[in-house]
Amino acid sequence: MNRKSYSSIILLILIVIATSCGDDYVPKPSGYFRIDLPEKKYQNFDTVFPFSFEYPLYARIVHDPQSPDEPYWINVDFPKFRGRIHLTYREVNNNLIKYLEDSRTMAMKHMSKSTGISEQVINNPDRKVYGLIYMISGSSAASTYQFYLTDSTRNFVRGALYFSVAPNNDSLAPVISFVQEDIRHMVETFRWK
Repeated sequence: MNRKSYSSIILLILIVIATSCGDDYVPKPSGYFRIDLPEKKYQNFDTVFPFSFEYPLYARIVHDPQSPDEPYWINVDFPKFRGRIHLTYREVNNNLIKYLEDSRTMAMKHMSKSTGISEQVINNPDRKVYGLIYMISGSSAASTYQFYLTDSTRNFVRGALYFSVAPNNDSLAPVISFVQEDIRHMVETFRWK
């Protein structure tokens, strides 16, 4: 090739480069994987336990392996979402205030990573189910939903929702919202025996 051909090619390359870079580069925002949520269907958890409730078909109930000496401590696992509701049961024996304070303390431990905690009172005198739900906001809170239920005389249950992933509740928001509906259904169908 001669010198004129090289000059023409270099000139053409410079023209292409100069005209192709007219706008500032704007990166695309990072996205999250699509999460397919199953249809809501429930089954009854009614065993020898001192309580019963309905839980989703896509969840499974297992005994809490961390507390083998506690026969009524269970986990409601959501394997598809890597989520778990820890349920702990205590018999009330003039110590209800201690259990209420423990529940509040456990919820407030998430305050440093949250943007706020709101509370919803549960008051169902027909079934003698009373309690409180703690809704914990913020993208770094380890647990976004905690609650307790009691009949105020003999029984007390505490629940806490956790996911086995690094806390990034912005990306987990659809799943958190989905599972929170399931917890509300559990609470609404909760009965003491």
